[in-house]
Amino acid sequence: MSRVAAVAPVLPAFAYTQAEITAELAPLISTVPGKRAVLERMHASSGIGTRHTALPLERYRDLGDFRQANDTFIEVATDLAERALRTALADAGLEAPDVDFVMFTSVTGISAPSVDALLVSRLGLRPDVKRLPSFGLGCVGGAAGIARVNDYLVGHPDEVGVLLSVELCSLTLQRDDETIANFVATGLFGDGAAAVVMVGDNRAEPGPRVVDTRSSFFPDTREVIGWNIGGTGFEIVLTAGVADVIERHFPVEVAAFLADNGRGIADVAAWVAHPGGPRVLDAFAHSLDLPKDRFDLSWASLDRVGNLSSSAVLHVLADTITAGVTPGGTGLLFALGPGVSAEFVLLEWPS
Repeated sequence: MSRVAAVAPVLPAFAYTQAEITAELAPLISTVPGKRAVLERMHASSGIGTRHTALPLERYRDLGDFRQANDTFIEVATDLAERALRTALADAGLEAPDVDFVMFTSVTGISAPSVDALLVSRLGLRPDVKRLPSFGLGCVGGAAGIARVNDYLVGHPDEVGVLLSVELCSLTLQRDDETIANFVATGLFGDGAAAVVMVGDNRAEPGPRVVDTRSSFFPDTREVIGWNIGGTGFEIVLTAGVADVIERHFPVEVAAFLADNGRGIADVAAWVAHPGGPRVLDAFAHSLDLPKDRFDLSWASLDRVGNLSSSAVLHVLADTITAGVTPGGTGLLFALGPGVSAEFVLLEWPS
């Protein structure tokens, strides 16, 4: 399999309290007092204390059409991805020419050439580096990205693979969208990025080992979460059905995945869960019959930076590695996103 040699979470420089963000964005979303009051209540109950934004908060008043927002995405995403990858490589004791494979994932902006391509010269990656840009995985992209880089390294055990995730959710702001989904999204999602450096089995770099991965797709859930893409860019699709999908499917999926690897719920020392929001984290705990505090790092990340879409679970993974896991301990990293789909990564810490 492969090992996670380093994880580097990064954030834009601009940070604001939830109340500051609400005060700035609410007039852009609705001018109707009753609807503004609903938006403000929903933001206040999000479980989030602070979030980071790609731009200074006052700049969102003048953010123009989709092209301007996407041009900003390309500029800021490339800078964040560069910072994340430089940090992760340094932490792993590696350099840019050591990288053989790069997967890039984002669902909040598009670029051709993709952001990973823009980094080849800036970082000094080799001209023969293999690249795989991905769009559309959404919040599952961090977990799926680790799984797909692992798939590559299984076939190339002497090589180094990298996952890059950048999500600038604030740039998808939809003015005058008074839907409940938009009220929730503008109070939930934050901006951030992460880089994960992984190495094949034949290399010496230490780190948690990927034991196994599993992909799960849940039929007839297309309308639960995703985007409608229109003239103003990315319009959020988000329903209360996310928690229902977790309650219905996660107990069986998790139990089967662990059993296939000779483990059970009680054997998991570290739960690396996507901090999708209070209802999502509550559904994880309830469906798996676990106490809420088993997801403390996910709750803390949600409070500190919000839901960073594909980058979110990677920030929790970095926090888990920093906090430490019992030598030889098992970790389960997981997330879900549009489809609805889920991805599970079974990790084992070095003895």
